Amino acid sequence: MHYIISLGTNIGDRKKNLEKAIDAINNIPYTDVIKASSVYETEPVDYLRQDNFYNIVLEVRSQFEPAEMLGICLGIESGLGRIRGIKNGPRIIDLDLILAEDRIINSKNLVVPHPRYKERNFVLTPLLEIHPDGEFYGKNFKKYIENVKKQKIEIVDTIMV
Repeated sequence: MHYIISLGTNIGDRKKNLEKAIDAINNIPYTDVIKASSVYETEPVDYLRQDNFYNIVLEVRSQFEPAEMLGICLGIESGLGRIRGIKNGPRIIDLDLILAEDRIINSKNLVVPHPRYKERNFVLTPLLEIHPDGEFYGKNFKKYIENVKKQKIEIVDTIMV
């Protein structure tokens, strides 16, 4: 399976938080990060009284099914110290499972494609960087970019994977 996973952080050493999460993904058996966008700095969305985020989008190849991959993402968040407090509030790390090939999943614990990815420039712009044709397994995401252009986003760094 190929996945698109979005990572975000706005507490502590933001670049180091992203690097640790990427290392954790790469340490999962039968799982590899095969593409990574640049690191982008973005303003918060929804809950605005917090610091800016560093965001990155990864393409990950894994033998795990989507529900298992969700568990892996949640485990990495927990292992890196994520505490869930204010909805959309500050966080040391956030891993969101955005796309899982061409799968559509709508269960109690998992919705794929991610229900708000079309509204998030911090997902769409980095995703377009690693998939310049604007498609991932037949899902055209490029058409949503125009609707989110007002959300400020700026490349600040890169991370080697």
